[in-house]
Amino acid sequence: MKKSYLKLVRSSLRTIRHPHLRDRAWWRTLSRPVADRRLWIPCRDTVAAGLAIGMFFSLMPMPFQSIVAILLAIRFRANVPFAFAACRISNPVTTPAILFGQCFLGNWLRDSLSVPMPHFLAQVQFHVPKVGMFNAASFLLGTMVSGVLAALLSYPLVHAFSALLPHHLPVRRFRKNKAENANAAQACGFEQD
Repeated sequence: MKKSYLKLVRSSLRTIRHPHLRDRAWWRTLSRPVADRRLWIPCRDTVAAGLAIGMFFSLMPMPFQSIVAILLAIRFRANVPFAFAACRISNPVTTPAILFGQCFLGNWLRDSLSVPMPHFLAQVQFHVPKVGMFNAASFLLGTMVSGVLAALLSYPLVHAFSALLPHHLPVRRFRKNKAENANAAQACGFEQD
């Protein structure tokens, strides 16, 4: 598993630093934050944060969710590949089931817990044949709650995995100087260019 992850990381970094794109100033500006090796080395805290960010955005019905997840992973110093990979949970095959689950969750929360929602959202209703009546307020509530729950569940699961199998997901801290970063990258099996 480590070999396939390292192969993915190396090919992704090679693509980001492609010679035809490397000389363009606009590409360097965009790719420099993504190409930071500390965001690609898997350690417990960065993987947990990256997976939580990716899980939240995987359940949001929005375009370019993986780009938003990558940008937030860069901003919060989380693992970029795990944030991107978690967004692949919602795909054309799983999206209908996710959307129906979010509508049912929103309806249940509004009916059983009487969660208040804006009136104008409750007026926007749609009927799904053989399933029932839904409205935008229930859907929005179900979407937000499912995203937050997925993020909150994934973070401690990564920490539990790291506690049970520390050799697969070690605890590492960011290092300040370049020599320590090079040593950490070599310890994880990364090669310096």
